[in-house]
Amino acid sequence: MGNYSIRNIVLLLCIATAQVWGQEKADKKDWLLDADDYVAEIVEGDNTLVLQNGLVKRKLVMAPNAATVAFENLVTGEHMLRSIKPEAEVTIDGKAYAIGGLIGLKEHGYLLEKWLPALTSDSTAFQYKGHTIAELSPHIDWKGSKRYHTAKKTAPSGKELTLSFTHASEAMSGVTVNVHYVVYDGLPLLSKRITVENASGRSLTITGFKSEILAFPEMENPVETPTDWKKPNMHVESDYAFGGFTSGESNVTTFWEPDPEYTSQVNWLLETPCLLVSTLKVGPNATLKAGDTFQGFRTYELLLDGTDRERNTLAIRKMYRALAPWVTENPIFMHLTTTEPKVVKSAIDQCVETGYEMVILSFGSGLNMEDTTAVNISKFRKLADYAHKKGIQLGGYSLFSSRTINDSVDVIDKATGKPGGAKFLNAPCLASEWGRDYLDKIAYFLGKTGFDLLEHDGPYPGDYCASTSHKYHKGYEDSQWAQWKMSVDFYNRLRENDIYLNAPDFYFLQGSNKCGIGYREVNWSLPRDQQIMLGRQNIYDGTWEKSPSMAWTFVPLTEYHGGGEIATLEPLKDHLDAYKAHMVQNYGSGVQACYRGPRLYDSKETKRLVKEQIDWYKKYRDILNADIIHLGRPNGRSWDGFMHVDPSLEYKGLILIFNPTDRPIDEVVEIPLYYTGLDTQAKIATKGRTPKVFELDRTYKVDVPIQIPAEGYTWLTVQ
Repeated sequence: MGNYSIRNIVLLLCIATAQVWGQEKADKKDWLLDADDYVAEIVEGDNTLVLQNGLVKRKLVMAPNAATVAFENLVTGEHMLRSIKPEAEVTIDGKAYAIGGLIGLKEHGYLLEKWLPALTSDSTAFQYKGHTIAELSPHIDWKGSKRYHTAKKTAPSGKELTLSFTHASEAMSGVTVNVHYVVYDGLPLLSKRITVENASGRSLTITGFKSEILAFPEMENPVETPTDWKKPNMHVESDYAFGGFTSGESNVTTFWEPDPEYTSQVNWLLETPCLLVSTLKVGPNATLKAGDTFQGFRTYELLLDGTDRERNTLAIRKMYRALAPWVTENPIFMHLTTTEPKVVKSAIDQCVETGYEMVILSFGSGLNMEDTTAVNISKFRKLADYAHKKGIQLGGYSLFSSRTINDSVDVIDKATGKPGGAKFLNAPCLASEWGRDYLDKIAYFLGKTGFDLLEHDGPYPGDYCASTSHKYHKGYEDSQWAQWKMSVDFYNRLRENDIYLNAPDFYFLQGSNKCGIGYREVNWSLPRDQQIMLGRQNIYDGTWEKSPSMAWTFVPLTEYHGGGEIATLEPLKDHLDAYKAHMVQNYGSGVQACYRGPRLYDSKETKRLVKEQIDWYKKYRDILNADIIHLGRPNGRSWDGFMHVDPSLEYKGLILIFNPTDRPIDEVVEIPLYYTGLDTQAKIATKGRTPKVFELDRTYKVDVPIQIPAEGYTWLTVQ
């Protein structure tokens, strides 16, 4: 057997998967290390279409109607489908229509190929009429960036299949429903969305839709209904996402529902949630005028090949970098607490002298992007011009949510008929005339000043609005959809215009660059030593599903949420140890922090410290922006740390290990090197010294002697 055979067999042992791979699968490359061989294709057969790339496979039959009849994880050999459902469902003018699908199955717990010829088409459903196959086109035209990034491609690549369906009824004459499938290069990933074309000559209302309906095998079979159910080994999310810093808390379209047709299931009440449905809770209730096309959201289905958390989340991180390559942008920035021109210019000069790349005019700084008067535009245009001449980018903060405008603008609570009930208690409705004007003002301000960044506090967080007088939505049922569309249209334009977007919400797949790592804001008012330890926990926990460049953390140079002198770093020269500790763990993890204050340094010693940290970060920048392997979570009792890995780089790994205790640590630490791509030997150097050669065992691990001073750290490179 070749090296890949050994590597993959050992990998299975390392991640403790239950699957047994055959020789054919064992000979394949691990796609997380080298995905070049996994090229998407759509194969047309006799009455079949197959989307595949060597990692995932979805097979559809075309007659008597189009339907998915196989869904396979080609890495594990697992068949993911137990029954046949419609390809989608669309509710038009209040009536639900199945899109494709086959009927006639008498058993829904498993599927035999020999049953397929006997199945028939539902005469009340939309019927398959034709298809097209094309190369995948980007839905956001990102051409790359003037900022540092690690993207290897500016858009995902793959193949797109579009199935077209029409209906025989007079009511649906001229209406075409298209179901779009994408299989991607180099990922066990499929996506799906619908579009509806209205050539009926009249307006229609898309009352609701389900863009995916898949019947998966159950993962467990309790007779009585448990409080929690295991789900299939896959990651599902959509680009209709908001309301959180992670995909899980912002996922509002993925539902695991019982399947009433599955009457042979073990659960006595037939409540097994074994039906994946991708849909909206409410709406969209969108008006589709004659000649227009309705665009649904995209649902992404990433098949996982085991139960190891690191491996599964590495797959998710790789998916984000492929689907949204702009998330690899990672400029070095500070948060400035004033807009006084003299202080802004001084901060820009300090950035030049220390190696920083961007100044963000922070919340509370006095920046008001809604002020589009000539005087305000001129002030910030001059500051942007000054920054650009110095090679520094400039941007700033704008608040949308968490405030009240007036009763005619604010979100209306359906229960009370009055303002309120929003996620942040009160918020303006983006689909009001004021909301449209707000977006126009921000866009105008950014264009006229030449700002390079928008930090947008209040990306629409999913509030419903019961107002019936707002200009851009009709009522409660279409309010969330209308506001989401306005948000993503705006964010798509920002991305296409290369404006960096910080947003405390999960809009990565629609153009945002970065959101919070996940922290409690008031913790930055705790004493400095607590902030450092908790901050490192935030980094460790927040980089499971995010790459380092996707997150920001925080450093309160000046007071933030209280805490007084013991919580802040100013005067900086008096707290160099704490300043350095923050920088080491932040830049060492690749996670940028909001260093919030009026300056980066206040003495020669402070300047030297900042410059040394930035110089070190830039020397190892590529590997420090690579994915993190989690070695040990901070707990205050022993060492903790993480390792960056990228098999394509000269430095294939960089390890940081911290000692929070009051005693030195001198011990041998087991380091897992599988994801560095190294096979037999590794050259490991401590703090840039002469490297030593280590032999990898057949679990791709090495035992490395580590010495860490009390309340200190050490770092190692791997080549």
